[in-house]
Amino acid sequence: MDSLVEEDKKSPSHFKSVAIIGGGVSGLSAAYKLKSNGVMVTVFEAQGRAGGKIKSTSIDGFIWDEGANTMTESEHAVGKLLDELGLREKQQFPISQHKRYIVRNGLPLLLPTNLVAMIRSNFLSTRSKVKILLEPFLSKHPDKSSSMVSNIGVQESVGQFFKRHFGAEVVDYLVDPFLAGTSGADPDSLSMRYALPELWNIEKKFGSIIVGSIRSRASGRPKDKDSRKASDQKKLPRGSFSFQGGMQVLTNMLCSKLGGENLKLNSRVLSLSYGDSPLDGWSITSSAGRVSDADFIHNHSFDAVIMTAPLCNVQEMKFMKRGDFFNLDFLPKVNYLPVSVMITSFQKEHVKRPLEGFGVLVPSKEEENGLKTLGTLFSSMMFPDRAPSDQYLFTTFVGGNRNKALASAPTNEIKEAVTADLKKLLGVEGQPAFVRHVYWKNAFPLYSCDYNFVLEALEKMEKNLPGFFYAGNHRDGLSVGKCISSGLQAADRVLSYFNYLANQNS
Repeated sequence: MDSLVEEDKKSPSHFKSVAIIGGGVSGLSAAYKLKSNGVMVTVFEAQGRAGGKIKSTSIDGFIWDEGANTMTESEHAVGKLLDELGLREKQQFPISQHKRYIVRNGLPLLLPTNLVAMIRSNFLSTRSKVKILLEPFLSKHPDKSSSMVSNIGVQESVGQFFKRHFGAEVVDYLVDPFLAGTSGADPDSLSMRYALPELWNIEKKFGSIIVGSIRSRASGRPKDKDSRKASDQKKLPRGSFSFQGGMQVLTNMLCSKLGGENLKLNSRVLSLSYGDSPLDGWSITSSAGRVSDADFIHNHSFDAVIMTAPLCNVQEMKFMKRGDFFNLDFLPKVNYLPVSVMITSFQKEHVKRPLEGFGVLVPSKEEENGLKTLGTLFSSMMFPDRAPSDQYLFTTFVGGNRNKALASAPTNEIKEAVTADLKKLLGVEGQPAFVRHVYWKNAFPLYSCDYNFVLEALEKMEKNLPGFFYAGNHRDGLSVGKCISSGLQAADRVLSYFNYLANQNS
């Protein structure tokens, strides 16, 4: 197996110091790969801890995650990183993770696990099931139906896309709750091209989502017998997973590999200045305390910069290029979705209708039945060691684009809304025995239908600022796996940049 440590060993001695701004999983992953390739790295993190929105907490026998609760290995680089970090033995796969529920008419219904099961179930109406079955025939290949596929604007929303292919009911009761649970968004607010690029590209190539998905899956399988046998021998449990002790085990391991000397916490970057040439590199000013106190201001020099901080923070930084002010007025405003995470526990005898499985999602339409939450993870059902044996632990999400006001409401108001929903869905009685509340003001950047302006602005920054690279969930996707992959790709671009400079100077 190729090693991340073995890749790109050509880092020239003259160019090997990189500043990484932002200590979330993207920045830590980039730093790990660069350090593994002999590059000196310094990670600047404005907060007092690294990990970003990956944070695990343990109190009184309870273990919970305040941000991301699970991840997948959809990106190949993620699996390689886990192997490098020696985290395979600490992976924790949810019990009955394929049992997932979606609310209809106020009741949680078990979601069919595949297309055949969906057609056989009563989850969707006959009309919607017929539309699904006809989708391969109605969604023609783009070469034969330019008016249907090729001429569809790139600004199409996720809702419009899925409604064309499968109808409104699929959007309302499958797409809508999925988006709420993974990004806090709704189908009409998200760009199909940028929020779900894999499916967008499948339609461009095949026309039919069903046909394209089947063919893409088949093309990814090893074709010769020896490759299939080797693949089967290395096969690991599929699906979502966490780690024993929570998701923060991942970021803690990355931090330990970096070493404390390479990680500057409570260090807010104030300005970045690119010199006259790559030999001059970058000068970075950071604050380790009160910005107005000169004793807390520090200057650092680097050959390249990887930026992973949210764009709302980047816009507060001062950029200079060859002594002149570099104006960031071309950076568009990014909209962020707020989410509150409510951790609750109930004595098992006070939960009259417990459900085994991963969790339950609440479609927007279920607001008509009085439900206010986005969804709930059955934390102690997934991972029994996350709560005392006599209690159920739940992680409930509130807010997003659906209810921004409730996301920022006082803890008691959110607790009442969560308890009311759990009473309707699971039959909980009384008040929770344990409560913790975490509010993420900027939980997710919204990949809106005009998000192309954001991506174009990032490309403009990279083009006009030599040795500057951007990575993270504002660019390459929101999931933990995509953020890791984004950071690793940024590290690759830095190594290529250093090699280019070395060749220029040789």
